[in-house]
Amino acid sequence: MAMRTAAARPDKIAAIASFHGGRLCTDSPASPHLALSRIGARLYFGHAVKDNSMPEEAIAKFEKALQAWGGTYESETYEGALHGWTVPGSPVYNQPQAERAFAKLKELLAVALV
Repeated sequence: MAMRTAAARPDKIAAIASFHGGRLCTDSPASPHLALSRIGARLYFGHAVKDNSMPEEAIAKFEKALQAWGGTYESETYEGALHGWTVPGSPVYNQPQAERAFAKLKELLAVALV
């Protein structure tokens, strides 16, 4: 949703972040990665190390698309993090990695929203 919003309003969206996002790069003609050419925002993606909705192969393909896009982005996989790791109370909540993700979000916003 964040990528689609940034593509729809590149004049209004300065930054987006996604943590444990799924299906960001698929073979579907509606795959979010296909909107990259319309995005002008800074992007941050934090991936789970094991996520059925965004497996390692999809992350690699997505990162190739990000590189080809040529905008400002960061994409990384959080060691020991499973899908949903940032949600307190979740059975897979990973506090150290969730705190790291929150710090990355604050860093992104501090740079993009000046």
